[in-house]
Amino acid sequence: MKLEDMTIFQGLSIRRYICRFAAKGAAVLFLCGMLLLAGCGNKMQDGYYTAEMAEFSHGWKEYVCIQVKDDTIVSAEFNAKDASGFIKAWDNEYMRNMGTVSGNYPNQYTREYVRQLLEGQKDTQVDSMAGATHSGDNFKKLIPAVIEQAKKGDSATVKVE
Repeated sequence: MKLEDMTIFQGLSIRRYICRFAAKGAAVLFLCGMLLLAGCGNKMQDGYYTAEMAEFSHGWKEYVCIQVKDDTIVSAEFNAKDASGFIKAWDNEYMRNMGTVSGNYPNQYTREYVRQLLEGQKDTQVDSMAGATHSGDNFKKLIPAVIEQAKKGDSATVKVE
């Protein structure tokens, strides 16, 4: 009699015992793998992610950067830069001019849009602010793109049309 044909447990031979439980183990591993994969597409991966508009508009290119930890956006930056990389919210002259015309300015509305994002998380519905409608529209385009990057775990900057 071969060793693998010997009865070891409740009338099962070693061969049948191994086959029965190996099949169950494989099924359990398969189901666990499917459950893990099903959750991967919905959760944001820890890291830093950036989305930016593909083109400059009125000399500025808007972008958003987020930091994700445990599927939560823990910090974010929304701003615009010119071709040299100068940040719009740092432009005091622009702030004075815009503030007197619209009562709003980049350093104010960028923080407000980020506040709404941090409160709503993946909900991209933000209220546009007077004097910052164009930037608000771009913000609404950038957020789904950067969240998709976070879900993929892809830290490359995504360009948005």
